[in-house]
Amino acid sequence: MTEIFEIIQREFVYVWYYFTVQLRQIVGYWALGMVIGSLVSVFAKDSIHKAFESIRDKKWGLWGVVPASLLGIASPLCMYGTIPIAASFSKHGMRHDWLAAFMMSSVLLNPQLIMYSSALGVTALVIRIVSCALCGIVAGIVVHLVYKDKPFFDFKGFEPRASHDTHPNLFLRFLFNLGRNIKATGLWFLVGVLLSALFQRYVPADKFAALFGEANEGFGVLMAATIGVPLYACGGGTIPLIREWLSMGMSMGSASAFMITGPATKITNLGALKIVLGVKRFIIYIAFVMVFSLATGLLVNLIL
Repeated sequence: MTEIFEIIQREFVYVWYYFTVQLRQIVGYWALGMVIGSLVSVFAKDSIHKAFESIRDKKWGLWGVVPASLLGIASPLCMYGTIPIAASFSKHGMRHDWLAAFMMSSVLLNPQLIMYSSALGVTALVIRIVSCALCGIVAGIVVHLVYKDKPFFDFKGFEPRASHDTHPNLFLRFLFNLGRNIKATGLWFLVGVLLSALFQRYVPADKFAALFGEANEGFGVLMAATIGVPLYACGGGTIPLIREWLSMGMSMGSASAFMITGPATKITNLGALKIVLGVKRFIIYIAFVMVFSLATGLLVNLIL
């Protein structure tokens, strides 16, 4: 019994050591992401949404999916916040291919996650921003080609929600928003750091690299895209994991695939999208995400 207790105690010390090392290395990026996300949400959110609404009457045709996708990335709202806004845009005549580009990129990335993803290094950050922007653009093009002038979304029953950022004092408004961000992501961030510590302690790096590394890049990308579906719960929890996986030999293509399928198939996002898409278009959405993530991962590995 004493021997078992000593083994447990020793393993706890090892995991705690890895946990604290990981935490010190990444907590600054997480904190900066929280601050930037709240600043954008409080001071720039309305301007971003007004900028998107202002392009409604532009005669850009299909090219409008480009600014729509970029503005989707700039929007700090989660999917449940984006859908009522998109419903309002649709009600006022916004093209659905532009809406598809806006919503797709908004699902994948936001200013907070951009800052947090910088913990993965410049290469991974650039790949994430470019791939997410392209995913939104391609989604808009697909909707345009397949559905043409027919509506793609069904926003019946969705109305813009009341904003939580209403305090007359701007500084207090920012602090309240920051508190909500920390509450929403803090636990998942710590869980992600813990999981990365457990990976570092108990998963052999050579075996992990053999599965997800460049030597097995095709299957590795497929596996990474697939595990992104059940594993992704919150951006705050996955960045420490991806960081550890890359250090253990995961190819950048596999990481890219995971960073697309993860947020795109996050369970809360799927629940919201199922409502506005219906069964047939929801299946198309899932198929599109998987195909795009696989293609992105393979292309990234080919280029790098």
